[in-house]
Amino acid sequence: MKKLLNLFWAFFKIGAFTFGGGYAMVPLIEKEIVEKQKWVDKDEFVDIIVLSQSFPGALAVNCSTMVGYKICGIVGAVVTLLAVVLPSFIIMLMVAMYLMKFRNNIYVNAAFKGINAAVPIMVLVAIVSLSKSLRKSTMTYIIMAAALIVLLFFDINPIWVIIASALFGVVYYGRGEEE
Repeated sequence: MKKLLNLFWAFFKIGAFTFGGGYAMVPLIEKEIVEKQKWVDKDEFVDIIVLSQSFPGALAVNCSTMVGYKICGIVGAVVTLLAVVLPSFIIMLMVAMYLMKFRNNIYVNAAFKGINAAVPIMVLVAIVSLSKSLRKSTMTYIIMAAALIVLLFFDINPIWVIIASALFGVVYYGRGEEE
């Protein structure tokens, strides 16, 4: 029971204090589950992030569910899922109830401007952190550059980039031709 409470509290904090969703949450999730709680190691964490972004749904929801399942099975998955979405649900409920009252409040608007400025940096920290555990090879850099170019300069859905990268990985690395 204590482990379930620890899981709930860890993911409740992640859900409550992460603005920007998705990749902005990665540094907080990593700090909590890899460094602080030591529920998974760095390589497992990278695998969880890769799988989480490959499935439909929010990254934090998928990630929390996988970690919860790894630690405490189905019950752990349900607990972490509820924990990570509950703060957002509560916040959105409160915003909906009081939106008109605080809609033009200068301090609320200022707080959101500050939060919005920090979110891209949190995403950058996630990129740097995840890139440290990549096996670096010429082909890895080619795939990263191709994905970056396609996403920046062409109107292509990122899902297609993920699918193409996965298929390329199967063909290239499946033959055992890793550099």
